Amino acid sequence: MTTILLAIAIGAAFGFILDRIGATNPTIIGNMLALKNLYLMKTILFAIGFASLLMFGGQMLGLVDVGHMSVKAAYAGVFAGGLILGLGWALSGYCPGTGLAAAATGRVDALLFILGGLSGAFAFMLSYDWGKSTGLLSNVLGGKTTLGAIPGADYQALFPAMRGDVIGIVMGLAFIAIAFTLPLKPASKG
Repeated sequence: MTTILLAIAIGAAFGFILDRIGATNPTIIGNMLALKNLYLMKTILFAIGFASLLMFGGQMLGLVDVGHMSVKAAYAGVFAGGLILGLGWALSGYCPGTGLAAAATGRVDALLFILGGLSGAFAFMLSYDWGKSTGLLSNVLGGKTTLGAIPGADYQALFPAMRGDVIGIVMGLAFIAIAFTLPLKPASKG
């Protein structure tokens, strides 16, 4: 029961933060995707970079147990699904997390977005066997693969001579640097 309550508290806090930074507003998301206002993009890049530093730094210091991490398999369908998700995000102004947070604020369009997402999940479930027969669900690059070797984990690495936690920290620092370097509003043409 404690785990469920903790998950609800963390989810509510995350949704609150999404709302406070403007990620539940499709206009702000649309401006980000159209590269008109990069405030939200800068925030997202910084958050990903900071979380990478905490996670991989904690792993190197022995504070984060790699046994609690899970690497999902890569397959061709993930890339196709990513394209569909990106298109849906651009058209609706929501991704799954921001759509749920926006619905919690009372936005009716977000409820319609959630209904569309559930319909898509249902369609995927019905077409799963067909998708599997096309090879879209076949592993790519060994399936559960990481960029670098993760100490204490058995995942295949693309670059086995490099430590995955070091790559994670370097990428986290790069994301933070990009977040600080990007202009808030790119210069408009003309």
